[in-house]
Amino acid sequence: MIVRPKPKLLGILFSLKGSIAKRIAMRSLMVTLLASVIVLVETLHPAYFSKVNATPFTLLGLSLSIFMSFRNNACYDRWWEGRKQLGQMIIEIRSLIRETQVLHDPAERAGVLRGLCGFAHGLVAHLRREDEARVIQPWIAVDPGHPNLPDSVLQTIGARCSGWAEQGRISDWRYTQLESRLVGLSQVQAACERIKSTPLPFPYTLLLHRTIYLFCILLPFAMAEPLGWLTPLFTAIVSYTFFGLDAIGDDLEDPFGFDENDLPCDAIVRTLEREILAALGETHLPPALEPMDYVLT
Repeated sequence: MIVRPKPKLLGILFSLKGSIAKRIAMRSLMVTLLASVIVLVETLHPAYFSKVNATPFTLLGLSLSIFMSFRNNACYDRWWEGRKQLGQMIIEIRSLIRETQVLHDPAERAGVLRGLCGFAHGLVAHLRREDEARVIQPWIAVDPGHPNLPDSVLQTIGARCSGWAEQGRISDWRYTQLESRLVGLSQVQAACERIKSTPLPFPYTLLLHRTIYLFCILLPFAMAEPLGWLTPLFTAIVSYTFFGLDAIGDDLEDPFGFDENDLPCDAIVRTLEREILAALGETHLPPALEPMDYVLT
């Protein structure tokens, strides 16, 4: 995620970190070169363009803009929903840290809290299709063959809480509180998995991609006669806008990855790790992750 102060005029014009310009530069350049060729042809053979009218492109551009706004809003909703769920994970784990203060056995409490840290690490690895066992094992023992390792961690913690209740070490009310927090973490995981495993309908995205390419390729034919050699400039601006919005939507659709504009999952997990270790009495805590070159991972 990009973390930086609002750029001034020069920063707006020349800043590339976090910009989508690098990803769409080749596409915009090709469309601009095509526009230059079209203007050259129009200059040499103006009769070819005598019946070309810009009205259809105006209507298509308006419709395309509305269509793109719907898709980008849907993609941003996914990004923001992912951030809310990771925030809810922080709330549930902090609440569990407080709830487990009633445990008089430090080893028992440490096992639960370290398990929660393993769950946070494992959930992020699960969403990124990484090796979940590798990041969970340093915190709590798990069966690498389990189909859903983060959930297995919650099952282990839940079994411990249930055992404490049966032994009378915690009250039924306290057990209910602990179990409700574990249910909350299960809901967070399920919501994140829903975002990860359910992309926007492919025909919806495909239609938008095709329409954007057709619009940007055909637009110079309508602008060549009235604008002349200004056509490549305006084509570059329009293609940058449409290709850029399309690429931003692709980024936001999957918010748990490693792109510059994705959620800072590692920083969120590091925050939880520091708080859990502090609750266990550790004094040498891992440093909080800071933005590097304006990017917070």
